[in-house]
Amino acid sequence: MTDRVAARLVDVSKRYGGVAALEGVSLELAQGVCHALVGENGAGKSTLVKLLCGATAPSAGSIEILDDAGAARRFEQLTPRLAQQLGVRVVHQEFALIDALTVAENVHFGSEPRRFGIVPDRAAMRRRARELLGELGVPLDVDRKVASLSVGQKQVVEVAKGLGAAARIFVLDEPTAPLTPVEVERLYAVVRRLKQRGVAVLYISHRLQEVFDLCEAVTVLRDGRKVHHGPVAELTRRDLVRAMAGRDLGNVDESAPPHLPGRALGAVRLRVRGLAARAPGRTALEAVDLEVRAGEVVGLAGLVGAGRSETLRAIFGAGERRAGTIEVDGRPVAPRSPAQAIAAGIGLVPEDRKAEGAILRRSVRENVALAVLRRFAPFGVLRRRKLQELAAALVRRLRIKTRSTGEPVGALSGGNQQKVVLARWLATRCPVLLLDEPTRGIDVGARQEIYQVLRELSRDGHALLVASSSLPELLALSDRLVVMRDGRVVGELAAAEATAEAVLQRAAR
Repeated sequence: MTDRVAARLVDVSKRYGGVAALEGVSLELAQGVCHALVGENGAGKSTLVKLLCGATAPSAGSIEILDDAGAARRFEQLTPRLAQQLGVRVVHQEFALIDALTVAENVHFGSEPRRFGIVPDRAAMRRRARELLGELGVPLDVDRKVASLSVGQKQVVEVAKGLGAAARIFVLDEPTAPLTPVEVERLYAVVRRLKQRGVAVLYISHRLQEVFDLCEAVTVLRDGRKVHHGPVAELTRRDLVRAMAGRDLGNVDESAPPHLPGRALGAVRLRVRGLAARAPGRTALEAVDLEVRAGEVVGLAGLVGAGRSETLRAIFGAGERRAGTIEVDGRPVAPRSPAQAIAAGIGLVPEDRKAEGAILRRSVRENVALAVLRRFAPFGVLRRRKLQELAAALVRRLRIKTRSTGEPVGALSGGNQQKVVLARWLATRCPVLLLDEPTRGIDVGARQEIYQVLRELSRDGHALLVASSSLPELLALSDRLVVMRDGRVVGELAAAEATAEAVLQRAAR
């Protein structure tokens, strides 16, 4: 191991039964270098990270890491405690936070500063947590319980938690998925400072532009094997996508397909007037007005905490609506629960698919059926064959990669889990579909497939209201953009006049 290499994985493999999640992969992480790890969902990226942080043991191969003295130590496997002692820090895509604890307690969990070596120094914890959040440019109440935070705010806490401990190897797994461009730029600055300090950064992202913005080296995994390694500067985006997919997808725009011009929009399908809502720990909504016409895609833009998710939840009956009216196809509706919203023709793809979108232990078929059980159970008798036919048809339509409709959703990749959630609402044929971060943590191929489904839905006359932290995604998908700030609508832009600069001018204070 050279003096610039902080860690090396040597011919590591990981098998689960007869299935190879990784097969003979080698990887070097150099000090002061940001190394991208990319691949489609299910390529083996998460498994590699688990080996590096000691969450699981390799079936074969070894791991070498520099210790405090600068000597290379070779391990057949690591444990989480040993990996931390060696300076490995991971910001996981799936949050490793404790909802019942405060922001400050989560940031320092496992490494709390203590007074007299015994009593936790809570004042020091709060002070340091504020400093770390300030470094990320996101003000949060450090005494607030994590359970009350949005997905974007939880991501910020995860990054602050990783920064709070001395790291020699810093792993970022989809760190920008729920963040807006402003927060992304702040994270970029943090990564650059880590590199200047000599930290080795392993950066995992499905947003390919981030690879070219931040990283010097890239490794591509496909089906558990390393298929490319080299300098980022020697690749084009098309080269990278070809390596990931194993085929040429052309000049893929990773954010969205070209916008559909010249579509004739129908009558207003969703009308919201004076919507006000409040939920503990969430942004309060005040007098939100918006409309979505048949065949129209309206994007909800705004920074973290602007109220985008809260708006969708309130419309869907999942928030504490205090005032305002909602109409679907001209009919007044007042959903006080998701069940009432579904009955009124409204569906929601939530931002946290694992916690709110899918029942991971249940099968693909059962997840698809959740919103249409009454249709398939007249007189209380479930028509299993008809349900199976529907699920199979949706699996084919959305190209869901699964061994069968009876496979548990938790066994699928993130992109395929998201497709199952979307399939549920296709089954209902709901006229109004709300989508919150519909492509979060999804690879470029699956993302394009989901965009295509949304285009088909808009052509069929559905009204789509899409909240996303990705401005390129919103700009490419939307006929109009509604910009929010502090729980209010502060601007509206037609597709022809919408630019990233115009949106951010309205979204920032």
